[in-house]
Amino acid sequence: MINALKEDTNLFPFQGTGLSKQIIELLSPAKNLDCGIAAINHGADAVYIGASQFGARAAAGNSIEDIELLVKYAHQYRSKVFVALNTILTDDQLPEAEKLIHQVYNAGADALIVQDMGILKMNLPPIVLHASTQTDNRTVEKIQFLQNAGFSRVVLARELSLKQISEITAQTNVELEAFVHGALCVSYSGQCYMSQAMCGRSANRGQCAQYCRLPYQLLDADENVLVKNKHLLSLKDLDLSESLEEMMQAGIMSFKIEGRLKDADYVKNITALYRKKFDAILEGSSKYKQSSLGKTTFFFEPNAEKSFRRGSTDYFLHERHAGIYQPETPKSLGEPIGKVTYIGRNFFEMHNGNLLNNGDGLCFINKHSDLTGFRVNRVESQSNNRVGDKGKDRVQIFPADMPRMDVGVLLYRNQDQAFEKILNGKTSERKISIYLNFFETDKGFALKITDEEGVNSTLEVEAVKQLAQKPEIVNDNIKNQLSKFGNTIYEAKSIDIQIDEPWFFPASLLSEWRRLATDQLDLIRVSAYIREEPKLPEKTNFPAKKLSYLGNVSNKLAQTFYQEHGVEDVQFGFEVKAAEGVPLMFTKHCIKYEMGWCPREGNQPILKEPLYLRNNDQSYELKFDCKKCEMQILKA
Repeated sequence: MINALKEDTNLFPFQGTGLSKQIIELLSPAKNLDCGIAAINHGADAVYIGASQFGARAAAGNSIEDIELLVKYAHQYRSKVFVALNTILTDDQLPEAEKLIHQVYNAGADALIVQDMGILKMNLPPIVLHASTQTDNRTVEKIQFLQNAGFSRVVLARELSLKQISEITAQTNVELEAFVHGALCVSYSGQCYMSQAMCGRSANRGQCAQYCRLPYQLLDADENVLVKNKHLLSLKDLDLSESLEEMMQAGIMSFKIEGRLKDADYVKNITALYRKKFDAILEGSSKYKQSSLGKTTFFFEPNAEKSFRRGSTDYFLHERHAGIYQPETPKSLGEPIGKVTYIGRNFFEMHNGNLLNNGDGLCFINKHSDLTGFRVNRVESQSNNRVGDKGKDRVQIFPADMPRMDVGVLLYRNQDQAFEKILNGKTSERKISIYLNFFETDKGFALKITDEEGVNSTLEVEAVKQLAQKPEIVNDNIKNQLSKFGNTIYEAKSIDIQIDEPWFFPASLLSEWRRLATDQLDLIRVSAYIREEPKLPEKTNFPAKKLSYLGNVSNKLAQTFYQEHGVEDVQFGFEVKAAEGVPLMFTKHCIKYEMGWCPREGNQPILKEPLYLRNNDQSYELKFDCKKCEMQILKA
């Protein structure tokens, strides 16, 4: 017999009262099924993954079958799966997109991340909608509109400060999601048309050619070179791992790691890093509560510098400051390990080089400001000291190919062989706490198992009752056999035994009852999972009467959507009709500010404007809107 019910959560230590706690979600990327499972195993409360098409990462598509497998795996831990369908669509793509959305819903996905408002005019299944960051979510008015239009969650623009986030929180009641880690687009998301204009590859359709990562010359109006061959638009990677509690206090509930093109090792390492930080916050505060179930144990120490990393920045979270871009290279630098102290014929020396391993990848910025990389072939510790090195470890490194370098150059490790080996092994274990009650019935015995959220199953068995020859070990034997959950997702937190006499229980019989009760619990937990219902739209008007190419309207359904929401003049997007002479990029990153030329900061060097960026035969004019503290880029 199976009994299933959702019990009062106050009965279970994990939940506590839970009623007034702020739900916190760690959201990890999934390039594919393997990455998604790795994210769940390393503590993700939710993952986002692309479907077979129409995702903003065209190279990260997945089959419906794989999405369904990921959903089943994630839902065991009450982790959610969000599917990114966040490109703009053409009219002829609408029927296929609608069909795909139904397939995604039938596969069990918890929400759909969208950019194209035409989707809201489709015949949709009852699936929750999240407004992608590509819908340019910067203002209170825009987020209020999306909230009233039927979105359950809004993914905020990366450029917002804590103050701006707090202002949005105070004036809206929609879930707010924010990026906390990974690559940064230099433009406001959804507002970059450079790739489309220059080579026909639309960022709004998942095909960005990343012109922002190219080297440029900075020229004045007279063609004088102010800066030569620097990556002036290439931002460092976002890292807000030290600001999580501040963001919680500002109203963020979902914390998103960027990286749907990253491999499983990246997902493991970065998810583990944030899971540990979130667990520390949750354990030290009664204000917050994890949105999924299970406690994750790690068998390695996560380190953000050991995964792909272009340096790090907190961007604009704590207001504007210099140093948010990486002018030398758009590639991964990795972790700084020290400076070269001596150079031989086929080796070089440094202190602390004993941290290196054969096969490690090292890199440095050479005197021409180019990134140079090489592989370590051999590492040898030296016992004798050179002059000035007293008391310091000296190590000789023999590269596979000796690079040209100078004494004093700073070396970075962007590939750590030992760390990669660790990530290839068992790196985590995630277990759901369960509470067992073993008790006697008239005809035999029963085993009740209750999980963290109060879902339970009861297995009742008829059995002949025979007194044990060693009554003193009966309870220990029962606890020992019933607590062996091995490779399952469960971990016994308590076992309550209620029997009238010290009966004899063969170990094999207790193990069988435990297995049957667990199998029943699995089935009950599957049926007990309830997907969130979508928000019903309210009558609401868009914050403006006119929508320019920046609205990214590319189909008639999207046009109709805006017209129904009070927009009188709806222009089609850049991908449909390329507008002449308009900005191709809008960015809060300002080259003049980074160069120390910002007039608002009281710095006004003599510059012959307009300024230009040039890469080979491609030139762009820079315009500076100092009132908004923004920079625009136009094709020259």
